[in-house]
Amino acid sequence: MSDGGKEASKMEGTEKVLDKRTTLLRPPEPDPNKAPIENTVEVTPLAVLGEDIFTNTRPLWLPPGARGVYGGAVIAQSLAAAQLTVKDDFLVHSCHCYFLLAGSPTIPIMYHVERVRDGRSFATRTVQARQKGKCIFTTTISFMREASGGAKQIRHAAALPDKVEMPRPSWDDEDEAWEGVGPFQSRRIELLNMRDPEARPDQRKTRQWHRSRGKISAEGGHQAHLNALAYISDSYFIGTVSRIHGLWRLGMTPEQVVELPEQRRARMRALLEFEGMGSQLEDWVGRPKLGMLVSLDHSIYFHEPKRVRADEWMFSEMESPWSGDGRGVVMQRIYAQDGTLLASCIQEGVVRLQQDGVEKAAKI
Repeated sequence: MSDGGKEASKMEGTEKVLDKRTTLLRPPEPDPNKAPIENTVEVTPLAVLGEDIFTNTRPLWLPPGARGVYGGAVIAQSLAAAQLTVKDDFLVHSCHCYFLLAGSPTIPIMYHVERVRDGRSFATRTVQARQKGKCIFTTTISFMREASGGAKQIRHAAALPDKVEMPRPSWDDEDEAWEGVGPFQSRRIELLNMRDPEARPDQRKTRQWHRSRGKISAEGGHQAHLNALAYISDSYFIGTVSRIHGLWRLGMTPEQVVELPEQRRARMRALLEFEGMGSQLEDWVGRPKLGMLVSLDHSIYFHEPKRVRADEWMFSEMESPWSGDGRGVVMQRIYAQDGTLLASCIQEGVVRLQQDGVEKAAKI
């Protein structure tokens, strides 16, 4: 065999090996001194390939029934990578993201950070997440130097909504069995105005409490809390549109759920109850069915970066001002338990109804 043939054979063998790797480098064991979410969003620098190139340290999660990896992980890892290229006293205040292609859980992601601008008060970074050379996600992130706003300030913030059920000590020991052992905990979704026949969809809201599991390490610092908030912010986000319209979103029909063995049926009812959909399956017979639900873009405005404590309970309230033309928009506010408004988020996504069997062939 010629040298060229040997080289081609060697490259082919390398590609076959890499095709079986979900991370570019062998993932280390999770650090027991860090919270699970810190290990989940960790990125590894790849200086040998060039400046400001990073990759996911550990495999990425593919949610059940999803077309691609969990978007919150890609947002958080992009933020983690960008933060490593700015000075420690620069804190993220906004990031604007676009989901371009479904991320594969079986292919490593390469994060390419570009240092767009470094000013005295602000720094700007763009991050492209790529798989096999294709850009699957892009974000522009802006950082602000801490305390650069001046001594005199104008301040206001939306207050924590009235009549919110506050966290109780008993919540620490509660866990939904179907949730598994993900890096963060979520309480049952509360739907407001769903039973009011006069309420429009834009007047309905969803509420939920979240926090990361375990204690975020001192080593991770405030940046680990911000990464965790970015990760959590994508949870149940665009799905708000389907909830306020009462769309059936499970793979099987309500009639099929009724026919399941008792244990699986009880598990399915628990899932419906958790998502605020109620467990009365007869209420769902004949309801419109969701055909496609995919995030298109995602923006986060961090109002109080140093106040974020993602390992403490955070309250989210979501509402949708508009949906149409196969898309929907959702707005989210995230509060600390003491009522501090931590962040505001906006997301637009594809929201399509099932179209009599043609939806399987639909493309974005």
